[in-house]
Amino acid sequence: MATARQFPTIKSIRSFVIGGVGSGGDYHNVKGGHWLIDSPISTPCSQWEKYRASRTSWGINVLGSFFVEIEATDGTVGFATGFGGPPACWLVHQHFERFLIGADPRNTNHLFEQMYRASMFYGRKGLPVAVISVIDLALWDLLGKIRNEPVYKMIGGATKERLNFYCTGPAPPAAKEMGFWGAKVPLPYCPEEGHVGLQKNIEFLRKHREAVGPDFPLMVDCYMSLNVSYTIEIVEKTKDLNINWWEECLSPDDTDGFEQIKRAHPTVKFTTGEHEYSRYGFRKLIEGRNLDIIQPDVMWLGGMTELLRVAAMAAAYDIPVVPHASGPYSYHFVMSQPNTPFQEYLANSPDGKSVLPVFGDLFLDEPIPTKGFLTTADLDKPGFGLTLNPVARAKLIPSAYLLIPPPAASLTPADANSDVTGAEETKPAPAPGVTEEKKEKPEGVVDGLVAKVQELTSS
Repeated sequence: MATARQFPTIKSIRSFVIGGVGSGGDYHNVKGGHWLIDSPISTPCSQWEKYRASRTSWGINVLGSFFVEIEATDGTVGFATGFGGPPACWLVHQHFERFLIGADPRNTNHLFEQMYRASMFYGRKGLPVAVISVIDLALWDLLGKIRNEPVYKMIGGATKERLNFYCTGPAPPAAKEMGFWGAKVPLPYCPEEGHVGLQKNIEFLRKHREAVGPDFPLMVDCYMSLNVSYTIEIVEKTKDLNINWWEECLSPDDTDGFEQIKRAHPTVKFTTGEHEYSRYGFRKLIEGRNLDIIQPDVMWLGGMTELLRVAAMAAAYDIPVVPHASGPYSYHFVMSQPNTPFQEYLANSPDGKSVLPVFGDLFLDEPIPTKGFLTTADLDKPGFGLTLNPVARAKLIPSAYLLIPPPAASLTPADANSDVTGAEETKPAPAPGVTEEKKEKPEGVVDGLVAKVQELTSS
């Protein structure tokens, strides 16, 4: 009687901070002058004038990118990137690693549940779930490499041969010329800028409509910065511009607000979701039927494992799922699902007028929609089909150099005290590119981490 072959288990997990800017999963960790951070964009912090000029002023890039490798017992390595920086590395090793070592990487549902439920007391949303997301994506990449097939083949296979893109950026005419089917622009001014700001927003959108003509789809990204009354007013005053959809007008927590704006404009499309987390968060957004599209970010909401659950839930309500950015991680998902009609491309060039890899120079072979589309042939490589760039490898700072002193062990039971006086302190060699100097010993884990990060970022 035939038996299933022995499948590799997880041997080790490694994490890295990605030095410098322009590489990895933190979209906003880019050089100054880039449209993503240094153009007028309405944000939740725009109500304060000093935080309007640049999104870095209020800390949109404060965490930075990080990178995870998961190695199996047969030597196969899966990897993924996301945002989170040093705090993400801390969570990987001090908390989530315990669920992974020795586990069967095929048990993605089980591993997600363990990590999610173990972090509920401080997580549920935000950074902890984003870290779980990157671990989950690395697991899927590992599985694809072990099985020698692309991720989209493992999550349902192809539902379409061609994947069409719209472009998010500051230049809709350039998006149209590059072959994208539509363009999305960020709204520049917030409600706190009053009537003058409202008129500027209207003229901004009118200018873009005139530039691309009456029939090219034009969308507006409001980045959680509006309120109900302002949304109702600006949508009313721009109906003649034929805006295809209004995105993230409100906080994702304001489900009642989405109901009110949909009631005010029942024929207008509203979307949101990139800043929501887990199937529990999306349940509230989906069940009200007030959104026309949901837009989860696979690097944030819980990874591929949780995104598949959210997509199934949305399908029961006939709500399309169009992921936020996330490069190839999203492409494999969209290719495999029936209720994913197209995909976003987030313009990564400084002026938004050319097509560059979403993750910068991190990978040698990231597929990019240079003509506004990709096909299954572009994704037919094991895992997510990405090869780490040797140049970028040199920018990966192992988390061991950041977690100094090393993470403390779990609390010792009261009856297990021992004399540790005189124990020798061990520490890793200096990080790549960092000269070791004599310094006062940091007083604790956080002080050591801060000192090392300051050393790395000032070198």
